Amino acid sequence: MHPSSFSIINILLLIPAIALAVIALCNEKWSRPIAILASVLLCAVSAVMCVDVQRLSNLEQNVAWVTSPVPISYHVGADGMSLCLVILTSFVTLCAVLASDSIKLRPKLYYSLVMLLTLSILGVFVSFDLLQFFVFYELELVPMYFLIAIWGGPRRNYAAMKFLIYTFFGGVLMLASLLYIYFQLSADDPKTTFDMIVLAKRCPLLPTAMQALGFLGFFLAFIIKLPSFPFHTWLPDAHVEAPTPISMILAGLLLKMGCYGLVRICASYFPNVMLTYGSWIIALGAFNIIWGAVACLVQKDMKRIIAYSSVSHMGFILVGVGALSAAALSGAIYQMISHGVISAALFFLVGVVYERTHTRQLDEIGGGLAKHMPVIFYFWMFAALANLGLPGLSGFVAETAVYYGAYTSPLTHMASQADLTKFAILFATTGVVLTAGYMLWLLKRLFFGDQLPDPPNPSWLHHLTDARFNEKLVASALTASIFILGVYPMLITPLYESTARSVPANALLRQ
Repeated sequence: MHPSSFSIINILLLIPAIALAVIALCNEKWSRPIAILASVLLCAVSAVMCVDVQRLSNLEQNVAWVTSPVPISYHVGADGMSLCLVILTSFVTLCAVLASDSIKLRPKLYYSLVMLLTLSILGVFVSFDLLQFFVFYELELVPMYFLIAIWGGPRRNYAAMKFLIYTFFGGVLMLASLLYIYFQLSADDPKTTFDMIVLAKRCPLLPTAMQALGFLGFFLAFIIKLPSFPFHTWLPDAHVEAPTPISMILAGLLLKMGCYGLVRICASYFPNVMLTYGSWIIALGAFNIIWGAVACLVQKDMKRIIAYSSVSHMGFILVGVGALSAAALSGAIYQMISHGVISAALFFLVGVVYERTHTRQLDEIGGGLAKHMPVIFYFWMFAALANLGLPGLSGFVAETAVYYGAYTSPLTHMASQADLTKFAILFATTGVVLTAGYMLWLLKRLFFGDQLPDPPNPSWLHHLTDARFNEKLVASALTASIFILGVYPMLITPLYESTARSVPANALLRQ
């Protein structure tokens, strides 16, 4: 293994950790520049890792920390899928930090918590030890709770506590499954470890009943984070009350932790369960797609519309994971990246409009903003079209791959699951029409028409300004990434292709 592979991931994790300490100790005026510098360095290190992963089989370091009574290691690494999410994390974090120029209250604490949040997210994506994965997975609760509770809206305490309760409950379920699997395996082999690579080989050998119990805790934990019906209600409240940059991170990155866990753990460790209940997972994903889209149609708050849209689009991840085909899983992974940048762009643009109008209610805005803010309207239109899956943009690539992979899935040929699988897939396709409906309706209500706001003649009506330099910079970076991923998906698909092929193949071998 190349020597650089032993240090590059450590550097990746050290950057936000060092930035956190420096920001906490420095003068407040330096907190933002240091956070920007750290985010730029993260993007640079991610690019170096991308070069390494193309040259090497993996990037891995394993150092034993505790050997008795439970083996605990500092074990980090990166394959193609985790590298894609590391790049996404670095990029969205930089955009969120640049978008934080309006944060004036306690900036040292704010940027310190953002760096701690970034550290925890990166730790999830590069952990190869399951116990270490759990620690990083739960660590994000602390900064996210305070980022909502201190800098959030009027109901910030309620939203932050609701987020904490839901996700902490999911963490308890994950810990229970983690320990259950460990003790079941250690009964046959006292040298059992929490090494995720080893567990991926040993867990599929467990009896189906044991796999089902282990799968249940992990699956529930991940769909709470995803989030999926019926555990999705924390997300709209958290988004509405969170400041704009935190909504960008929440939608763009935190939800991907649940998606990553579904692929890395649920689909890899418990193939018998996936084969048995794959059609029901697809059905749950299809229901999420339609439920979230229908919920968007009755919302009047811009942020709630985008929040429920995230619930809808996370349904594609469930469909892709449940389908057990390489194409569907590839589409699910692509959806993680695509939704990460699209949702970050949409929440950023909601914040731009809110900063000018001081309201997120469509009735209070009244429409007609396009003539006052043509540049902002252009970015809005681009992000909205990407969200509804317009060909040539990243959302189309992801959704098409999921639909194609699901409909050609081996489950459609299994007598016990074929009918439910086909019905769920056809049901999910109606979400395309609903998504186009609520996104175009949102654009119309915001930027077109001459209806008077309610109440009429608000103070901001005649003082609207178009995008400033910082807003153009962030919006341009996000929309450019959406376009590049839409016209050239081969930029990232080769990185995770082996994962997308191996997980379904290993499951089907046990049919």
